Amino acid sequence: MTAELHSRRKVLTTGAAVAGAAAGAMALTACGSDSPPSGSTAAPPPAAPGETLTALSDIQVGQAKAAKTADGKDVIVTRTAEGTAAAFSAICTHQGCAVVPEGAELKCPCHNSIFDAATGAVKKGPADQPLPSIAVKVTNGQVVTA
Repeated sequence: MTAELHSRRKVLTTGAAVAGAAAGAMALTACGSDSPPSGSTAAPPPAAPGETLTALSDIQVGQAKAAKTADGKDVIVTRTAEGTAAAFSAICTHQGCAVVPEGAELKCPCHNSIFDAATGAVKKGPADQPLPSIAVKVTNGQVVTA
């Protein structure tokens, strides 16, 4: 009977350890965000066509600016040339933090991922997916969603 109790105890403690590890993993996952995990393809934030994001003149060529859609979603608008712009979701594809424009780069303050401001491509991880692009055009000096 002692061997039987010992093996039951071992099963119970092993099961408790596994359950604890699973709960810990769930808690860590919950600390990230509601964004998709790394390696998934995130859809760009929805924006109605024709929605003004910013004035083109507010951005120097080769630089980027943080903006918001009408419904409050964070986006990045980059002036790629004199009369053109590009836009991306401002949400890092690694863990869902908002990226910050710094010159020709977009930097994630949470885990130091770096993205190219003109293309949204990953320049330095841990992010391994580019920022989702948002279709925009320049109309009457304003960067608007296309």
